[in-house]
Amino acid sequence: QVQLDESGGGLVQTGGSLTLSCAASERLGVGGAMGWFRQAPGKEREFVAADTGLLTTYADSVKGRFTISRNIGKNTRYLQMNDLRPEDTAIYYCAAGQVTTAAVKKEDAWTYWGQGTQVTVSF
Repeated sequence: QVQLDESGGGLVQTGGSLTLSCAASERLGVGGAMGWFRQAPGKEREFVAADTGLLTTYADSVKGRFTISRNIGKNTRYLQMNDLRPEDTAIYYCAAGQVTTAAVKKEDAWTYWGQGTQVTVSF
């Protein structure tokens, strides 16, 4: 069982930056993937970014602004968010599991989820 703990959310103005962190209780095995989703008020949870070890994938809405990375030694992954916009306001969730590149955008493909951290981007 993998437990994920998130931090780094907060309030930022349009154009600002935030870095989200997600610490895992243990390292994922061979084939393990990491990802980020978000859920805005009144909307379904949507895919943000993922890294399967084979390919890094970003949603069109964040491409060029967000970057996913990880510190393997610390079992920690990061989502660097730049040029934030009000439409980025959402609860952000990290995810982990044995997920293929083709399936990263599907919520049901992921096994482990963090509790979520609120990101609010003001005008």
